[in-house]
Amino acid sequence: MQRLSIVVPNYNYGSFVGEAVASALAVDWPKVEVIVVDDGSTDDSLDVLRAFGDKITLITQENSGPRVACNRGFRRSTGDVVIFLDSDDVLEPAIAKEVAQVWHRGVSKVQVQMRRIDRRGRSFGRVFPVYRRTPTPEQIRHWMTTTSAYPTPPGSGNIYSRRFLDVLFPLDGRCGDATDSACLAAAPYLGDVVTIPRALVRYRVHGNNRSHLLADTRRFTSQIERAYQRHRFAREVSGLDIGSDRKEAVVPLLRGRHLLQMRVAETRVCSGPPPIPGDSRARMTRDSIVSAFAPGPESVLHRLGVSLWCLTVLFVPAPVARRLVGWRFS
Repeated sequence: MQRLSIVVPNYNYGSFVGEAVASALAVDWPKVEVIVVDDGSTDDSLDVLRAFGDKITLITQENSGPRVACNRGFRRSTGDVVIFLDSDDVLEPAIAKEVAQVWHRGVSKVQVQMRRIDRRGRSFGRVFPVYRRTPTPEQIRHWMTTTSAYPTPPGSGNIYSRRFLDVLFPLDGRCGDATDSACLAAAPYLGDVVTIPRALVRYRVHGNNRSHLLADTRRFTSQIERAYQRHRFAREVSGLDIGSDRKEAVVPLLRGRHLLQMRVAETRVCSGPPPIPGDSRARMTRDSIVSAFAPGPESVLHRLGVSLWCLTVLFVPAPVARRLVGWRFS
């Protein structure tokens, strides 16, 4: 690990982007470059960003979405290690030194824990992902290939090898508009995913997060569609053929417990066809029963709890189901 590039895509987060960029500039590492791509903001973001002067590389573009912004930022970057920092998140100064201690040839990404903060930066005191034991790269690869899931933070909590990213970039639209969908899915297939069980990023929760599902229940549908897309993408880039038997290829995806809960929630709070072709309430019922036996890092108690929650939500009256979904995804 020599040079660290921090790419910050931003759209109308003028209230937060200044703190994000300041945290990137404060990372304790000899060689750090900070590249900010403003995606056509209409608030005061550009005023905030221009105040940093030549400390950052500022790229502006018409509003095109975070994927296009990250493609442009990555193209301008020069580091052998890259972080895509969401413009409402904050890096801890020690993150680079912590990553350097575990870095080795063959790493696709290092993942760290994140600490939730509110709009004003006050900690909720909760850290995620929660690990019972720190997973090894081999365990993560096994979980991914058998259930299409592994414990991972979202975007800012991941530090990528440029060698790995060069295989994926420029990202096309196969995984939708979010950069982390493609990167998180492909990382266990194309290298080692190394876990640091320490909170080295602060994740801001403010109700407008793209991942805040209850802000708009249609996001359940889009999240499931994205999971399906990234599953296909990861198998394609790793050389696994999914074209010959699509039903068989989707089996690992349907074994994932977190996605199972989202599938169950989506079918009770949304209308329309299932986001995954061929999915049904009967399939979810069967998956709810067998999910307790699928591999993964969760405890037996957690697995049984997931199974019970899913079966309950599938068959209780709609008002009760909505309350249970609200409780689970609040």
